[in-house]
Amino acid sequence: MKIVFFGTPDFALPSLRACVDSGHEVVAVVTQPDRERDRKKISFSPIKQLAAELGLNILQYEKVSRDGTEELRALGADLFVTCAFGQILSQKILDIPPLGTINVHASLLPKYRGSAPIQWAMIDGCRQTGVTIMRTVLKVDAGDILISKSTEIGKEETAGELFDRLSVMGGELLKDAIKLIADGKAVYTPQDESRATHCRMLEKSDGLVNFDMPAEKLDCLIRGLTPWPSAYTKLGGKTLKILKAKPCEKRFDIGMVSVVKDKAYVGCNPGSIMLEEVQLEGGKKMDIKTFMLGHKLDGVKLG
Repeated sequence: MKIVFFGTPDFALPSLRACVDSGHEVVAVVTQPDRERDRKKISFSPIKQLAAELGLNILQYEKVSRDGTEELRALGADLFVTCAFGQILSQKILDIPPLGTINVHASLLPKYRGSAPIQWAMIDGCRQTGVTIMRTVLKVDAGDILISKSTEIGKEETAGELFDRLSVMGGELLKDAIKLIADGKAVYTPQDESRATHCRMLEKSDGLVNFDMPAEKLDCLIRGLTPWPSAYTKLGGKTLKILKAKPCEKRFDIGMVSVVKDKAYVGCNPGSIMLEEVQLEGGKKMDIKTFMLGHKLDGVKLG
C-alpha cells in the first residue's frame, strides 16, 4: 500500500512515524511551505525536518488544492493520511486515493470539531478526551469514524502535557487504523450530528483572567492555556502570566492577593487559587516564593 502523509506541526510527528513503521511505502510527505522567522531565518516545519531525516519525498504548496492535485495524482497512492496539516483539501484531492483519506484528530468526535480541541476540552472542564481517526471530508472533522480511543485528563495536567500524550496516542491509533484498512477490515461509522460541538482557534486575548468565576473553572482555564497563550492578569500595569496554580476552597476578596504562611492566594467566586508559578512581563518564570522576594503581593488587587 502506498501512502501520502499530510502534516505540519510537532503533534503530527508520531503519526508520520506510524506511517513509516507500518511497513507500507510513504511515497510523499506534504507539509506547509517554509516560513521566515526572527532575523529573516527560514524555518522548516517539524514534519519537514523529520521527513528529511527519514529521506522521504517532501512536497510543499502554498495552496495544495490549487497547485498540488496533478502531482499528487501522479504518485499513485492508495491512501492519504492527514494530521494537523493546516490546509483544507479539495474534493478533487480527497477523491484521488482509492482507499480514501483519513485524519488524526485530537478529540472524541463528534465533540470538539475544529481548532484547538485539546485546549478547549480542558478549559471546559472535561474529565475525558481522546483521539479519533476518521474519514476526511470537506466539512471540518465531520467524516465517518474508523476508530477512537479515550483517555482521562489529569487533575493537574496542562494542555501542553495533554498535547504530548495525545500526539503519541494518535500515532499508536493510526497504526491500528492503517492495518484495518490494509486488511480490508475498515468499518466507518457516521457521526451523530446532534452531538457535534465546534471549537475555534485560541487567541491571545482568551488568556485574560476574570477572577469573578469559580476557582475550579479558573484552574481549568489556566491549565488549558498553558503553554500558549497563557493565562494572564495585570500587576502594577505589567502583564503577569499565571503559569501554575491550584484551586482552593479558602475565601478571599475577588481578585485580591492574600499571603498566608508564604502562600499567595487570589480570591475567586467562590473559592480561590493558590499561585505556584508566575512570570512578570520582561522577567523570567519564577516559583511564587522566589517572586515574592522581589515583589509585594499581599493586599494587591490583580487585574
